[in-house]
Amino acid sequence: MPAPSAPPPSSAHLLATNRKAQHDYHILEKMEAGLALRGGEVKSIRAGEVSLGESYAKVEHGQVFLHGLHVQPYACAQHVAHDPLRPKQVLLHRREIRRLVSQMTQQGRTLVPLRLYLKRGLVKAELALCAGKHAGDKREARKRKTAEREARRAIADRTRR
Repeated sequence: MPAPSAPPPSSAHLLATNRKAQHDYHILEKMEAGLALRGGEVKSIRAGEVSLGESYAKVEHGQVFLHGLHVQPYACAQHVAHDPLRPKQVLLHRREIRRLVSQMTQQGRTLVPLRLYLKRGLVKAELALCAGKHAGDKREARKRKTAEREARRAIADRTRR
């Protein structure tokens, strides 16, 4: 059963979300991680010039990297422009990486970023260990959402009268 989607802590400022991940995957576990970024990337992310749409995380040589995270070059940076699709290193403890590797070796498991946010001035990523959904699962989830929406609407109509 997917974990409920909770907003980031109250001291955090939401920068970007990956809404498609909720639709395409069963979310098994969530975790918070830092990102190793360059100065222009941080300023661009703070300005909202980031897209999580096609991003995923992968373990390479004992480290986790975020691929497909598109960060627009910062417009005011005059000296060095960064590559918008440069793989970003995810900052996790060694034991967390080992645990992720063991869980990702199971069939159909992947690591997907759900959202980016600022926490005490640092850019953090909420990563989720996910299993892919089949077409039937997606239809079932859509039916459940529609039923919940109609139930909320009916309750709201009753309380207004």
